[in-house]
Amino acid sequence: MTSMIIQILNDTFKVVDAKEKITIADSFVLKSNKIGTAHGEGKLYVGNENKETLDFFGKRGFVLECFLLKKDIIEYLTGCKEEYKKPEQPYQEPESLPRLWDERIKKIKQLGDILTFSIFDQKQIKGSRVYVNTKDINYKLIRELSLPNISYLSVLKLESKENKILYYFKPFVDYFGEYENTSFVKEIEKQIREENIPQKKKDNLIRARKGQGKYRSDLLKQCPFCPITLISDDRLLIASHIKPWVKSNDIEKTDPKNGFMFTPTYDFLFDRGYISFNDDQKIIVSPWLSKMTCSKLNISNNKNYPMLPIDGKEGYLEYHRKNIFKK
Repeated sequence: MTSMIIQILNDTFKVVDAKEKITIADSFVLKSNKIGTAHGEGKLYVGNENKETLDFFGKRGFVLECFLLKKDIIEYLTGCKEEYKKPEQPYQEPESLPRLWDERIKKIKQLGDILTFSIFDQKQIKGSRVYVNTKDINYKLIRELSLPNISYLSVLKLESKENKILYYFKPFVDYFGEYENTSFVKEIEKQIREENIPQKKKDNLIRARKGQGKYRSDLLKQCPFCPITLISDDRLLIASHIKPWVKSNDIEKTDPKNGFMFTPTYDFLFDRGYISFNDDQKIIVSPWLSKMTCSKLNISNNKNYPMLPIDGKEGYLEYHRKNIFKK
């Protein structure tokens, strides 16, 4: 697989590989964000001691140069704003979270564009689990801002033009398998129910969120199979919005041009922005997917899918590439 090149600020880097998901545990975050009573020491679990983990991070005893980007942190805080403002998890101090979001977003906006830190292998901890830690203040930011269970980190291992290895950390939000906070979705559904429109239209708008009803049947008429796997058993097909339902207006919510029929794996990859498509039916693969995952999925940049229905979807795909795709 050809190495991917990405641009970060004014520099270009070769993507060596990706660590796709490091879960943010309750024991890792600061007290203000905790749900339970566990006391963490700032150590972050990054994987078991195996070839995959050590190939990515290095031999035991490693010390790594890392960075965060301010724009990514702002995007993360924006993504979990609803949880900060209307907490759904049983936090120790839920009443403080709305104020903390305001304070934290203001604080981050005053920082530089790139936030560097180093991490070291806590190899003195017994067992097969690999932990990292540091006293660097920018690393502490991750502990300060992250909400447990719904937050995770992905890491890119990069090589600079000077052949220097750096690790790019990026925080993400995942609402227990959902793209959006459930209270936010319920509020939109409530607004639809209160609109002065026919009941059938209300039902179609709400059912379209889960790829059901007329929206699904119209998509199946357009393309009665997954254009990637060519599977045509409609029990295995999911009606996936291109521009997310929560971001769409009433017309876009049920527009069959705003969707594809995919099998579950590709529906997830597309919905979360790990893949997108150009208008020439060629796939774009996110650098945040590891080489191993791409190999197992048999996907690579610019692979052509001639059965992908593009006509009329170009505007929606442009939105997906700009706003959903994980660059």
